[in-house]
Amino acid sequence: MKVNYLFPNKFKKIGWLLLIPSAIIGLVTLIYEYEPSFLDFNLPAIFIDDLFKEQKLYGMVKNNILNEILGILIIISSLFVAFSKEKLEDEYISKIRLDSLVWAVYFNYGILLFSFLFIFDFSFLWVMIFNMFTVLLFFIIRFNWQISKLEKSARHEE
Repeated sequence: MKVNYLFPNKFKKIGWLLLIPSAIIGLVTLIYEYEPSFLDFNLPAIFIDDLFKEQKLYGMVKNNILNEILGILIIISSLFVAFSKEKLEDEYISKIRLDSLVWAVYFNYGILLFSFLFIFDFSFLWVMIFNMFTVLLFFIIRFNWQISKLEKSARHEE
C-alpha cells in the first residue's frame, strides 16, 4: 500500500527530540507563569480587544512570544511523531493508525462535550487551549500503545 500523506520515518525521531523538551518547558512556564522579558515584542495583531481601551480589527500589541514559540514547536513536533511512517509500514499498521486517529477524535470530543457541560468561565478557556493539542497527543499515545501491543504479541509468538 502506497501511503503518500506520511512523513519519512526519520521525522519521528526529530519530532520526539522537539516534542519532549517543548512540552516540559511549556508545562513549567504555565505552572510558574514564567515569561522572560527578552521575548517581549511589539507585534502586529488582528481582532484586538483591550479591556481598558477600544476594540480594533488590527493594530500593534506588546506580547511575550514564548507561548507562541512553544505552541508551534509542540504542534509541529506532534505532527512529525504522529504522521511519520513506521520502519515497516504495512496495511495492518495503516489500520492501527486509522483506528487510533478515530479513537483520539472521539475521546477528545467526549472530553470537550463534558467540558461544555461542567466547566465554566476562565477554566473553560484553559480546556480550550489544551484542546488544541490533545487530539494529536491522544493519537500518539494510543497509536504507540497499539504498536507496542502488536510487537509484544509478535515476540510472544516467536
